[in-house]
Amino acid sequence: MKSPVHRCRDVDHGLGQTGTVAVSECQQTEQRIPVSKDVITSSSTSGLWFIKDTCGIVCAIVTWLLIFYAEFVVVFVMLLPSKNLIYSIVNGTLFNSLAFLALASHLRAMCTDPGAVPKGNATKEYIESLQLKPGQVVYKCPKCCSIKPDRAHHCSVCRRCIRKMDHHCPWVNNCVGENNQKYFVLFTMYIALISLHALIMVVFHFLYCFEDDWTKCSTFSPPATVILLILLCFEGLLFLIFTSVMFGTQVHSICTDETGIERLKGETGKRGKMPCWEAMQEAFGGPLALSWCSPFTGLSCWKDSEGHAVVLQGDIIEEDVISIPLS
Repeated sequence: MKSPVHRCRDVDHGLGQTGTVAVSECQQTEQRIPVSKDVITSSSTSGLWFIKDTCGIVCAIVTWLLIFYAEFVVVFVMLLPSKNLIYSIVNGTLFNSLAFLALASHLRAMCTDPGAVPKGNATKEYIESLQLKPGQVVYKCPKCCSIKPDRAHHCSVCRRCIRKMDHHCPWVNNCVGENNQKYFVLFTMYIALISLHALIMVVFHFLYCFEDDWTKCSTFSPPATVILLILLCFEGLLFLIFTSVMFGTQVHSICTDETGIERLKGETGKRGKMPCWEAMQEAFGGPLALSWCSPFTGLSCWKDSEGHAVVLQGDIIEEDVISIPLS
């Protein structure tokens, strides 16, 4: 999943009445500018990407606790007391497998660099090392002082510019960008599946308890069983609706080659779009395969120390629109 090229413009210095500079889209082939995928984390020794945001950390912990609650009710309230061994084994294996994949996808979405642009590379030395042609311009983010690639937006929570940023999700305590969108899609899909599975099992368990003695259909007391099942039903229904909508929104964004921020800012018609199937292959890391459904393939949670552009030291350029050649 490679980043798009930087914004590139031809600057025509015409002698108009106002003396302003006319900026037009460059007609030449856009030049690919190497953008480092270095991640500046809170710890220089650990390459793990993690956002220290209190709200995001709390939401992530709540997400795991809700999954563990569903696991507890499904296993100890519904499956273990069941007299049908095959029913318990099949549903227990299916639910636990989906829950494990959901947790793994959540962890990958949370701990994978979403596509952060290196901080502080808007220096004269770094821009000169890009060997740009005269007439081109690059854009600097005034908040993180980085050279801003095309389709990158600044996240106030991550405090970084993120390539192909869709949105910042507190439930995964991270931005959803070009590097971790697959894991976020898988997370929403698996949460929707376990929510649907839990709801179906709750319905069957209620029917079974109504036909049989309530004291025999669960190891808990009838009032406790009812309360636990109702809470699970409410949780499953809420998360099924929420994650199904998010899953559909993300797949639609990938297929239309538009991020949520681009639609919000009206930036969708300013460039050529990638075909749907090609965009899906780029987001999921290759041709259609079982690896599309696996959170264990693709990019590593750890930063790649090889093949990075060296950010040359120097003073940050003050201008937000930087013309080539540099003055």
